[in-house]
Amino acid sequence: MTRLTLRVNGGVRAVEFDDPDTPLLYVLRDDLGLTGTKFGCGLAQCGACTVLVAGRPVRACTLPAAAVAGQEVVTIEGLGSPDRPDPLQAAFLETGGAQCGICTPGMLMAARALLDAGGEATDEAINEAIAGNLCRCTGYTKIVEAIAQAAATERA
Repeated sequence: MTRLTLRVNGGVRAVEFDDPDTPLLYVLRDDLGLTGTKFGCGLAQCGACTVLVAGRPVRACTLPAAAVAGQEVVTIEGLGSPDRPDPLQAAFLETGGAQCGICTPGMLMAARALLDAGGEATDEAINEAIAGNLCRCTGYTKIVEAIAQAAATERA
């Protein structure tokens, strides 16, 4: 049995799981009930499982949970709330950047990492930031528009 204390969304959570190589995605979803992070491909190729670890976007489906011990993990549940959505969440709603919802949490986390890094949110920078996140519904135009809108809101 592996026992681990994780820092998730600003709190400390203790978990126990059998396999020390258990992916962070399963610990988040199954042990902590944080189901906003999605399972997509299981191969770290689609980005649906993207979370932030120490402010950097990572694929939770292949990252062993034990590898994040002592680092802050932020999931989509830690980004905002229905009462106080993150500017990215609000922009995705306003622009239609969210469609089926499978890619949305990963897109939002990748975008949050971009905006938190403080660089310019040009179309090129946005496209680069979300390059590892696949969307089958939107064609990316509304997603890029939403991220640019959120960046402008945060700069204002």
